[in-house]
Parts: sequence; C-alpha cells; structure tokens
Amino acid sequence: MTHSAHQQELREAARNTGRRRFLTVTGAAAALAFSVGLPAAGAASAAELDARRIGEDPFTLGVASGDPLPESVLLWTRLAPRPFEPDSGLPAARIQVGWELARDERFQRVVRRGTATAHPEFHHSVHVEVKGLAPDRVLYYRFRTGQWTSPVGRTRTAPAPGAHKRELSLAAVSCQAYHDGYFTAYKHLAQEDVDVVFHLGDYLYEYAVTATGGARNYTDRTLPALFNRETTTLEDYRLRYALYKSDPDLRAAHAAHPFVVTWDDHETENNYAGDTPENSVPPEEFLIRRAAAYRAYWENQPLRTPQRPEGPDMKLYRRLQFGRLAQFDILDTRQYRSDQAYGDGWQTPGPESEDPSRTLTGAAQERWLIDGWRHSKATWNVVPQQVTFARRRDVPTDAYKLSMDSWDGYPASRDRVLKGAEATGVDNLMVLTGDVHVGYAFDLKRDFDDPASRTVGTEIVATSIASGKNGSEKPANWATVTTANPHMKFYNGRRGYALVTLQERQARADYRTVPAVTTPGAPVTTAASFVTEVGNQGLTPA
Repeated sequence: MTHSAHQQELREAARNTGRRRFLTVTGAAAALAFSVGLPAAGAASAAELDARRIGEDPFTLGVASGDPLPESVLLWTRLAPRPFEPDSGLPAARIQVGWELARDERFQRVVRRGTATAHPEFHHSVHVEVKGLAPDRVLYYRFRTGQWTSPVGRTRTAPAPGAHKRELSLAAVSCQAYHDGYFTAYKHLAQEDVDVVFHLGDYLYEYAVTATGGARNYTDRTLPALFNRETTTLEDYRLRYALYKSDPDLRAAHAAHPFVVTWDDHETENNYAGDTPENSVPPEEFLIRRAAAYRAYWENQPLRTPQRPEGPDMKLYRRLQFGRLAQFDILDTRQYRSDQAYGDGWQTPGPESEDPSRTLTGAAQERWLIDGWRHSKATWNVVPQQVTFARRRDVPTDAYKLSMDSWDGYPASRDRVLKGAEATGVDNLMVLTGDVHVGYAFDLKRDFDDPASRTVGTEIVATSIASGKNGSEKPANWATVTTANPHMKFYNGRRGYALVTLQERQARADYRTVPAVTTPGAPVTTAASFVTEVGNQGLTPA
C-alpha cells in the first residue's frame, strides 16, 4: 500500500472511529489496518520461523536495558536484518531468541539465561524482564538467535530499598534530531562512568530526512526515499526508529548504560497537547496517529510491560528508587496536558494561561507525584521530565513574554506542584529537563517575582544531543535572558549532555558539550559545573 493510500485509510478510519469507541472497542485494530493488540494465541498465532534460516545479522539495531529495579533488569533488542525495509527483512513469523545475563563480559559467570519470543505483531522486538537478581550489581547481557549473537550490553540493578548508597551518577540527555547532526555526544557518554541515563524526550523527530541525512551531509551513503517524509503511520514511525538506532554512537550509549526514557512531543508530533494536534486535523484522526507513535515507541525502547500502550494511551509516568539516596518520579507532560494558551509560542501571560484549571500533568499524575513525595524517604527527590519548569522571561522589562508550551504556560499547575513539595517536606528537589536545545541551570524560587525569596529546589536543563545543529556557547539572546531571570545561573547553546552526581551531602552537575555536530568526531569538554547542598538548595559554581 502506498503512503498516500495509507493516509486516506487513516482518515476514513478516523471518521468512523470516535475517541470513545477507539478506547473501548478492541475491534478498532482492524479499522486501523495494524495490530494494536497482543499477539494471537493458539491456532491463530503466527507461524514460527526456524532461526537458522536467518542469513543476515538480525542485531543491527543493537541492545539496550532500562528501568533498573533492585532485583530486576529489563533487556531489549529488535531483530532487523534489513532495518530500512518495512518488514525488516523478516517474515510475519515468531522467532525464538535466547538471552544471557552474566557477572562478567566473557559470560563465564552466567547468573540467568532463558528464551524469549520475538513476535511479528511487535515488529520482532524483545522485552525481557529478568527477576530474582541481587541489588546494586553490574551485569552484562547478550542475545542469540540462529547463528547470530548480539553485541554485549552492560547494565545494573538498583540498590536495595533501604540501602545507604553514598553516591549515584546519572546523565540527562534529550533532543536528538538525526537530520541536524551526528550523535557525537553519545560516543562520549558511552565512555562516562554513570549508573543510569535519563532520556527526557524527543528521541526521534517526525520530520523528513533527506537522502544525504540533512546536516550530516553524507557522501558515502544514500538514505532510502521512505525517510524523506513526515511520520504519520505505524510503518513510518517504526522505520524512523530503525534509522535513529542505526547510528553507532546511540547504540554504544545504550549498550553501555541502562536508560530510563520518557517522551516529549516529536516522538509523535510537534507541540501536540493531549488529543489536540499541532495542525487542524480531527482529534479522532490524530489519536490514530498517536496510537501508531506510542506503539512504535514502546516497541523500540527498553520499557517494561506496565508501559505497553493500549490504543492511543500509554502510562509512561512511573517511579524508581535508588536506595535511600534518590527517588525518581518520571513525568509525562504531553499526554494529559491542557491545550497551550493563546495559540502556543511565546506570548504575554494573561487570564487564559493563568486559569487555575489548566494542567500540564493531568490531575491523576499530579496526585501521584505529590503522594509519592509524601511517602518518600529519599535524600534527593528528582523529577525527570520534559519542558522548562522554572520561569523564563524573554526580556528584563514588564513587556516580557513566556513560553506557552513550558510550565510557564501552566503556572497554576507549577504552583500546585511546588506547594505539594513544600507540604510534603521535600527539602532536596531537583528537576531534570530537556526540550529547549540549550543547557540551563536554575534555582527554583518560592516566588519568581522576588529574587530574594526562598530557593526550594534546582533545575538542570540538558541541552540537545543534535537538535539545533552546532549552536553557540552564548546564543544571541544570552545577555537579555540572563538579565531577565536572576535565578538562571547558567545558559549555554552548545550540544551535549548533563552529568549529575548525587551524594549524601551535596549534588554536582557538570555540563558536557561538543563544539560541533554537523561534522563527526568532535571532542567533549566541561562547559561549567555547579553544586547544591543537602538542606541548602541553590546552585553555586563548583
């Protein structure tokens, strides 16, 4: 079926499938021309392929692990001998995949092994939840099928719930537009000594990628024409993940560290809000696109079973504990938000944006977050999420504007969260953010209008991996924005990632940047470092 014919099919399905029916009738899968259910059981199940018949390496997209728990790890791979073809070079058949988990890279001390099924309904992705493990252990894993063995991945379990872990190191990453440049930052991140990586959104972009890879300007390869269009169908999204995961630096980072992922907008469509699309298509049609995007996201990320989507809905917010040192409350600020005020963009705030009923998280997620703080015994309460949390004025005058897509467009929602943190006694709050393609460091203030008001937490904004191309150390608005926001302690426009080290008495943030992404092989340097003390929040240069 051609792409235009599939588009027409989606429109027709949307007209006949309202949101209520979409959410309640499993038969919607047939109307959408792709499976959104579980693989069939029994006689109706897909046939099984003898893995010995796979004649090309099926592990082209690498391996990954994610969401570490004290006694469990989640292992991921996807079989794709020909990743740039819609069927990945495999028939619509089940394939058995062996896996091993060991204490050493040579697999002489194997602690678990087993077999998983790669189902065609899930595009031959494999999600293995290995349980019964010892806490706080570094482990190595690999997959086998037929004559083929995957690359080796390195992962780890989280500390035991009551463990007094003295130090935890993490990286925060976001925004990796393939067409804007190379993923050089991931090559460096793969060599860093971190316990876990938090991906804060925009893992892929829906925009077209040219035959030369956009700003990568390939001269040694030609990308298929099927990438040179916006993603709208399940096939489109699946293929786009294959393109992104074909990048060796991204594969290296996944193999080196467990990832904890959450999405922003571009995994589906730019700046969508709940079931409201960016463009003027019917909500029912957009939900079909969202269902495709969410399904492809789960298939291609190291996520556990509770995150598996149901139609256009997927519960991505979740909580991870790392002993008594840190609690991580991973948010989803896209799926449940109110539509952006004043038509989105940078606008003068007013009654519409300041409406108390507006929400960025939805009521259920907001309650879940604050209830989680109420029961937290962690020294650090960290909130990995997507869009800028601190107030961010564009100019230092009364004629300022704010971003309606960030928490500034939902100030009542932010106020409820900050008051919830104060009411529950959260002393060491840290927000991790992506989205804006720059590095920021913010003090979170009880009253952003009063620079002398109490600092109630900190925000570390990780710059992009590639989005925005090379960027600059001091963007054109650097002086204006830093003057307009005295609680902003750092602003840098280069690409890279943030390293955060949590300790019992302080936390340290290191902003790691590369000078260019439009050419490969750039070195990495530390642009700035800050610390904040336990019980005395506020960022100071390290």
